[in-house]
Amino acid sequence: MEYEMYQEMMDQPKSLKQTIEAEKKHLEELSETYSKFDKIFLIGCGSSISTCYTIRDGIKTISPMNIDVQTGFEFANNQYLEKDANMGVILTSQSGETSDTLAALRKAKEYGLTTLSITNLQDSSMAKEADDAIITRCEEEHAILGTKTYITQLFSLYVIFYSMIKSERTEKILEQLYQIPDVITELLETTEESSKQLANENKDVDIFYCMGDGLNFGLAYKLAMTMFMEGALKHACPVFSGEFRHGLIERVEKDVTVVFLKSEDDELTNKAIKFCQDLDVNCINFNSYDYYDADPLLAPFITIIPLEWFIYHLSIYNGEDPGSTRHIGKIRY
Repeated sequence: MEYEMYQEMMDQPKSLKQTIEAEKKHLEELSETYSKFDKIFLIGCGSSISTCYTIRDGIKTISPMNIDVQTGFEFANNQYLEKDANMGVILTSQSGETSDTLAALRKAKEYGLTTLSITNLQDSSMAKEADDAIITRCEEEHAILGTKTYITQLFSLYVIFYSMIKSERTEKILEQLYQIPDVITELLETTEESSKQLANENKDVDIFYCMGDGLNFGLAYKLAMTMFMEGALKHACPVFSGEFRHGLIERVEKDVTVVFLKSEDDELTNKAIKFCQDLDVNCINFNSYDYYDADPLLAPFITIIPLEWFIYHLSIYNGEDPGSTRHIGKIRY
């Protein structure tokens, strides 16, 4: 039996190609606009805020650019602003109707800040009310954990931000970025079986700790919050690799499960893995280099595919419809 998530995963290359065709020039123009701001706020919730964490943490390794990531609620209720400050706001939402992200948009406009929405629905409130909008071409998405909308949002942020930085490395990153649709096509074919086997081996695990450092933390956040908890209905917690020695180090023991996300020879993550292995912790390692050789800053585009297959089959092994919901959308906050 195929579930809706399956087709949405397989649609990712097509959605990316359609978004590139429709929005490439627009994204490059927006990059020029946003490069002039003293500070840029990135706003989102769930999978959308995970893309914001990823781009912030990737950019800060190669640029002093001032980027602040907040949830819509935090920005709308707890962020001090001054009228007409030289700041830009980018808001991400699959539906374009996320209530607290929409509240953040309206607050930004009230203070005269330039606003951009990245959303999948052209007729949504956020697309209409923002100063500008990028529309990801994903058609309708049903699986709650977000596959094609995640990948196209992340792609859009990468083009905007890496186009601002003029260097030999960023030129190569952008060149590789536009090849990502074909890379994902390949990964969808080559990573399912290994991820399915991992899912079978871990189907009875109840709690997963998801660890990543640098730009891999954003993906660890998505994995825990929207993939394990929303998609597979498993308890999960995201952890910075650098914070392993606080809290989690006292919790790991034989048969505790930790998922490690890596993209390069990360000393802190390697130390955590070694420590866990010595205690017979159940270590699940996803290293982007095992799947495809690309710049480490592109790792989330690589690692997300085997992770999607892992969650997809983990859900099925536990008798769940991957991507279905019990409460989300039924309760309004």
